Amino acid sequence: MPGVRRAAGLLLAVALLLPGQGCRLLPDRSAPVPPWPGGSMPSWQWQVTGQLDPTVDAQVYVLDGFRTSLETARRLRADGRRLVCHVEVGIHQNSRPDATRFPAAVRGAPARVPGQSAGPASGRWLDIRQWSILEPVLADRFRLCRGKGFVAVLPVGMDGYAHRSGFPLTFDDQLTFNRRVADLVRQARLSPGLSNDIDQVLALEPYFDFAVNEECVRRTECARLVPFTQAGKPVFHVEYQGSTAEFCATTVGYGLTSIRKDRDLGVRRDTCPA
Repeated sequence: MPGVRRAAGLLLAVALLLPGQGCRLLPDRSAPVPPWPGGSMPSWQWQVTGQLDPTVDAQVYVLDGFRTSLETARRLRADGRRLVCHVEVGIHQNSRPDATRFPAAVRGAPARVPGQSAGPASGRWLDIRQWSILEPVLADRFRLCRGKGFVAVLPVGMDGYAHRSGFPLTFDDQLTFNRRVADLVRQARLSPGLSNDIDQVLALEPYFDFAVNEECVRRTECARLVPFTQAGKPVFHVEYQGSTAEFCATTVGYGLTSIRKDRDLGVRRDTCPA
C-alpha cells in the first residue's frame, strides 16, 4: 500500500503542474526580502538622467542599473537608502552595453522609455514570447543589479501587449512574461516590482512586492492599484503634469506615495504637501 500512496501522490503533483487544472502556482518567497522602510508608504526618488543628487531626502532611490556605479551605490547604502534597479526587460535600447545580445528578430516597433522626454522613441519593443532568448540577458542584468548592492528591481517595459509592439502579443503572453520576470528577479535574491501594466494588476499583485505607476491621476486609473495597497505593498506613483496640491489629494486616499517629476526623470522632485 505505501507504493500505491506514493504513486497517487506523484499523480496529484503532476496534475497540479499541468495547465488548465484550476491551480495557479504562486511565487516562491522562501528567500527573505527586507521590509520596506517606513511601512507601506516610504518616500522615494526616481532619477535616471543627469548628475545624481545623493542628498535628496528620500528613503527609496530608483536608479538606472547600468549608469549607477558600484561606489555610488555603496555611498547611498551607507546613508541608509534602499536602492531599486531601473532596468529594461520588455524594451530594447541600443545605448545599453549588452544591446547586441538581442537579435534583430526579437526587436519590434519603436517604444518610448521612462526618462525620455522628447524626440523619436529611443527603444524598441521586444518579442516577449521568445523567453529562451531573453532570459539569459535579463538574468545577467539582474545579477548586475545585485552585484552593485541594489535590493529590488523595477523592470521597465511590462505592457508591450497593450501597445503596437510589432508582434501579435496577447494578454496571456504578457502575464506569462511578467510572472517569469518576477521569478527571475527573485532567483537573483532581489525584490520584484511591477511597472505600469495597469490592466493586469489584480492578476500580478501576488507575484510582485511593490508597484511603480506613471500618471494614474491623469488617466483616472489610480483605483486599479488598490490590490497592492490592500496587500500592504507600496505603490510609488509619479505625475508629470499638474501640481502636487492637486493630485496628492486624490492619491493619498488610495495609499500611494506620490511625487511630481519632469519627464526626463532628472533630479527635480516635488513631494506631496505634509
